[in-house]
Amino acid sequence: MPTYPAKRNASRPPTHPGFLLADTVLPATGKTKSEIARLLGISRQQLYAILDEKAPVSPVVAVRMGKLFGNGAGLWARMQAARDIWEAEQHTDVSSIPTLTTGS
Repeated sequence: MPTYPAKRNASRPPTHPGFLLADTVLPATGKTKSEIARLLGISRQQLYAILDEKAPVSPVVAVRMGKLFGNGAGLWARMQAARDIWEAEQHTDVSSIPTLTTGS
């Protein structure tokens, strides 16, 4: 039987990395949010803002999270980039910008 890659509904935003962190990663560690913030070297407020999906995961925090959780910075950075691009596409008017084709 052939397999088909899962596709997200284009009207639904990509998952914020804070959701994955709060829903799956942190519970698996058995550590408190305060402990995680301390281990990451960030403030509790910054961690809570990420967990609440109110703040992005910066490249620096992605590197720290990748090291702490052993999955590399790329996962966290790609999730954040996908979310940022989706948001920009929803709120940026590009109707006056032409699309160039080869030879234009």
